[in-house]
Amino acid sequence: MNPALSIIIVNYNTKKLLEECLSSIIKNDKRLDFSAKEITSVDNESIPAEIIVVDNGSSDGSVETIRNFQIPCLAGRQANPKLQTNLNPPAGGPKIKLIENRKNLGFAKANNQAIKKSKGEFVLLLNSDTLVNEPAISQTLLWLSSHSEAAAAGCKLINPDGSNQGSFGTFPDLWTVFLMLFCERFFGSRRVRSSGGLIKQVDWLVGAFMMVRKSALRKVGLLDEKIFMYMEEVEWFYRLKESDLKAFFYPNAKIIHLGGASSVTGRTDPILNIYRGLVYFYRKHKSPAQLAILKIILKLKAVLSLFLGKISVNNYLTKTYGEAIKLV
Repeated sequence: MNPALSIIIVNYNTKKLLEECLSSIIKNDKRLDFSAKEITSVDNESIPAEIIVVDNGSSDGSVETIRNFQIPCLAGRQANPKLQTNLNPPAGGPKIKLIENRKNLGFAKANNQAIKKSKGEFVLLLNSDTLVNEPAISQTLLWLSSHSEAAAAGCKLINPDGSNQGSFGTFPDLWTVFLMLFCERFFGSRRVRSSGGLIKQVDWLVGAFMMVRKSALRKVGLLDEKIFMYMEEVEWFYRLKESDLKAFFYPNAKIIHLGGASSVTGRTDPILNIYRGLVYFYRKHKSPAQLAILKIILKLKAVLSLFLGKISVNNYLTKTYGEAIKLV
């Protein structure tokens, strides 16, 4: 019996966060049934599901944790609503499906590996640095499955303190890129990433939680593996919209997103990967003239930041934007 939903999590040296994420899913979304043998459809009571974790060459013992993580059967979870961990689960419970890579293949390629092996007609790409403290997964799936006009949906992301976090965004036209780079503290970040309380169609959803129909993946294709990390979801949703399919923000479901857990070098990694992603996105989808203007904007930001770094003796700015200039 194939599941209705495949939950895919890419892990890179986030052992503790991953275990907390998995435990939060099992504890707080009891509609999800990972051992469904007699369930044939999505309904309000039980949803057949599977979890696939792709480990990108972790060295922190993550693989052993995944192998030993056994999901309690649905009956056991209903009988013990206070269950908080996978330790000593009821016998016979299903296990996490593991794809083990020898090195870090990046977000896009690792997710594509799992998508190809997934059996659900709905796929959820979920970050390991998330906590599902309410039945957000099943709520989003029930909404998405009942709205045929939606090819993808994302829930509301919140910070650990309960404040809103950007959950969706607008495609990065040149004006948006300029605001993001030079006016982020004022209103640039709100233009790039937003939140809210109304269900609405959006350009793209933050990759920490993006649920898509398998039929949309068949039509649009998988994530672009030439993007190592950052911008891959933006590029995929751009193709989704080009195919006349729609993505929606569904704020009635919420999860906690810690953010940046897999970044190797703190803020440097994201900035450089965003530079790479923007250049690749414009080279692939925009005109040569727009690409040229983008590079001018990116180089201007890098030069100004490098100058500030040198006069303030800020090694972070000097190193990061010295590398960024080379990318454009």
